[in-house]
Formats: sequence, C-alpha cells, structure tokens
Amino acid sequence: MMWNASSSVLVQAIFNRRGDILKQLIFILTLLLSGLSFVTIADAASVKIGYVDTARLLEQAPQARSATSQLKEEFAPREDELRQIQKELKQMEDRLARDSAIMSDTERKKIGLDVLARKRAIRRKQDEFREDINFRRNEALGKLQQMIKQAIQDVGKKGHYDLILYDGIAFANPALDITSVVLDMLKKQKPATKKK
Repeated sequence: MMWNASSSVLVQAIFNRRGDILKQLIFILTLLLSGLSFVTIADAASVKIGYVDTARLLEQAPQARSATSQLKEEFAPREDELRQIQKELKQMEDRLARDSAIMSDTERKKIGLDVLARKRAIRRKQDEFREDINFRRNEALGKLQQMIKQAIQDVGKKGHYDLILYDGIAFANPALDITSVVLDMLKKQKPATKKK
C-alpha cells in the first residue's frame, strides 16, 4: 500500500475526531496488517520451492548401492562363519537327540554342556556381529546423508531455489519434486571408494 496525500488526509480526519482510542488502534493495526499481507503475497509469488524424496535417493543413489555392496563384502566372511558354527551346533544337537539313549550319562552331560557353551558363544558372536554391522551401516549412512545434503545444496544454488524441503513432507505437488535432479547430480559424483 502506497502512502499519498489523500491517505494522510484520511488518517488525520479519523484522528481529529474525538473518538475511542481503541477504534484508532484497531484502524492502525488493520492498515499495518493489510500492508504486510500485500508484501507477503507479492513475495510468495516469486519464491521458488522444491522438495526431495530422501527415501528414493537412499535407494537409487549409486553411492548407496556402492555402500551396501561394500558392507555385504566386508561382513560376508563373518556371516559365513556364523552360519557354519550354527550348522555344527545343529549337528551336535541332532546327535544328542538321536544317540542320547545309547550314550553314557557322562558323555550325554558332556555333549549337553558343550551344546550350551556353543549356544552362548554363538549368541555373543551374533550380538557382536550385529553391533559391528550397525556401526558400519550408520557410519556409511552418515557419509551418504552428507553427500545428499551437499547435492541438494548444489542443486538449490544452481537452480536458484529459495527453499528445498527433504524430510517430513506430508504432501507436495509432484511439480515441485526435484529428486531426479539431485539423483542425477549424485550419479555424476564418484561413488564412495572402498576402505582398505
């Protein structure tokens, strides 16, 4: 709203009348708020907004696929070792169940205690395995999230976006989705290299 001579005459006419101060305050607030709403609407029309589907990026980014394959490769030997130990334990349990009637008491107790000890050892190894793989997965996810964040910032700067949303979106118009643009930028970057 632009102030001119007629606007100031109107305001003076209102204030020259003997009236309620509350009415004058309401009038002033109304003018201020209406002026602010015009500015906000005009500014909102020029705001460029986009959103990114992070779940899709975490599934489709080449860096995510690379990190997943590296984790599988890194933990495959330990996973195979756990499977082998479980297989041996199963064989011992089967032998104990099958041959317990013909075993001596001492032998049966010895095998039973060995089975219990192996079960405990397997649980310990499984827990350690889970902790290690979760630690490495979180570490890789943190690096990937940093790469995604950087790619989103780069797209935002190059595309002259005022706002890019990427988490906690209940609904967004598909026309605002720039996930493909960010994904293309990630594809142009080198995938994370394997640590040695």
